[in-house]
Amino acid sequence: MPKFARIATVAGGPTHWAVQQGNDLIDLGPAPPGDDTTAWFELLASGASASALARGQRCDPSRVEWHTPVRRPGKVICLGLNYSAHAAEGGNAAPEYPSFFMRGATSLIAHEAALVRPRVSDKLDFEAELAVVIGQRARHLTEANALQAVAGYACFNDGTLRDYQRRTAQWTIGKNFDGTGAFGPWLVSAADLPAGASGLKIESRLNGRVMQSDNTDHMVVSVAQALVLLSEVLTLEPGDVIAMGTPAGVGYARTPPVWMQPGDRIEIEIDGIGLLSNPVVQEKN
Repeated sequence: MPKFARIATVAGGPTHWAVQQGNDLIDLGPAPPGDDTTAWFELLASGASASALARGQRCDPSRVEWHTPVRRPGKVICLGLNYSAHAAEGGNAAPEYPSFFMRGATSLIAHEAALVRPRVSDKLDFEAELAVVIGQRARHLTEANALQAVAGYACFNDGTLRDYQRRTAQWTIGKNFDGTGAFGPWLVSAADLPAGASGLKIESRLNGRVMQSDNTDHMVVSVAQALVLLSEVLTLEPGDVIAMGTPAGVGYARTPPVWMQPGDRIEIEIDGIGLLSNPVVQEKN
């Protein structure tokens, strides 16, 4: 299945759109002026044309600069405790109503960008998550039509400073440090995956060691259910991102706890969607 990405062919250069075909990364050329979200989702839905592929230039994935699948999401809404086993490892029951919280766009980084451990804390944890990217404006969805609002899916790492998360009953402060939320690299059309991205293996690996391994079938609240609940409250807009919660195996729940360290590499992989990989660095003074 095709996987689409936003890249720059030179560091700091203009955004190009690209597609993975087999083992090849094909540069489809510069994004339209403004990197138009509507045009981007139209490409995702229709796929790259034969003529566009023929004109495209094959490029080396190790030499491009990756961008996040959405340029700057208007809203990034996350679900907490959405896998029962993860709730249990923290001594909690899965909530009857999802624990929603929000991330700011300044916390997001792309594939292969540095995940930053801030100077004020050494308790940086990983969270493998499925990201849902909204493709159309929607309010008051039902379970019957909710998935029609989804453009596609991506990998997400909801990196968390656990000590800051627990300083307050609200989780926002521990979830919004700059450069801690990795997103991408691929955006895969909803039409190319099972409905609601169900039945997909989701895994995190720290320096090659499997830390989390589960299946999206085990989410307490499904993608459709989450969109219904959210659209009761607010208008979902194209480019909004919903992060669907993380499985068991996170660092804080281990004995002793496992925190990401400068020099580490964290990988998030979801079957059919791809691999998100980031080195970990220390924030500069």
